[in-house]
Amino acid sequence: MKNPYEVLGVAPAASAADIQKAYRKLAKKLHPDLNPGDKAAEEKFKEVAAAYDLLGDADKRKRFDAGEIDESGAERPQHRYYRDFATADEGHPYADSSGYADYMESDDGLAELLRRAEQARANRRGRDLHYSLAIDFADSITGANKRVTLPDGGTLEVTIPPGLLDGQIIRLRGKGAPGAGKGGPGDALIEVEVRSDPRFTREGDDIALELPISLVEAVLGGKVRVPTPTGAVTMTVPKGSNSGTTMRLRGKGAPRLGGGHGDELVKLKVVLPKGPDPELEAFVEKWDRKAFNPREDGAS
Repeated sequence: MKNPYEVLGVAPAASAADIQKAYRKLAKKLHPDLNPGDKAAEEKFKEVAAAYDLLGDADKRKRFDAGEIDESGAERPQHRYYRDFATADEGHPYADSSGYADYMESDDGLAELLRRAEQARANRRGRDLHYSLAIDFADSITGANKRVTLPDGGTLEVTIPPGLLDGQIIRLRGKGAPGAGKGGPGDALIEVEVRSDPRFTREGDDIALELPISLVEAVLGGKVRVPTPTGAVTMTVPKGSNSGTTMRLRGKGAPRLGGGHGDELVKLKVVLPKGPDPELEAFVEKWDRKAFNPREDGAS
């Protein structure tokens, strides 16, 4: 440990009042409650508190000056080879607020800060607790009621709002860890993972879908069933539809922030039967294959 006089920035001949004054000045600057999250300030404060624990006590200071105890307050060994040196611990009276009772009775700024910090600790809000929840794609569009099972076996009921995106967080107020005193409980933060669906992809508020259709449906047109997040609907395929033709089912997408819904974009894909089809082959053989060349400029 460092020399306590050097830590407090006072001379060995300093008076008790000067030592207390130096300590109060450093405490105002370094106290952890006044520097939340600052680890360097916290470590420095521990050194300052340990130094004042030693020099602020007249008997301990006298014994330190006489060489009977070291900077940590441990007895100096008679023979260095006979015992180990003791190390400092956080057990000094200034490791928590109890050692500040004399200061907290006064009316200066440090006392007020310490009183507020003590009150905040006594009425501390509970911690927020983090959980994850996986849901189906359709539930992310339509909304759903789900349940999260907690590590302790309890459960939380979670309402999934319509249109939720992957990675969004739902806050359940008051469902976190309990607080201290008058401090209320923290919140439960549910991060939602939307499972992928092989049929759908989301494009903003719209939903995209690739729909296989037969050659007959492509040439002659017809009514086909199309899946949507809310259930299958009937759609009319126009005559002469090509692969890549995109049709729009209005209002079948995700909810829009300002109201209404996006659309479902249905991209047609012409699919031939698996395996040989003698009738189809015979028809194509008779058909004038030179009548249409899809690779000519301007062909669609």
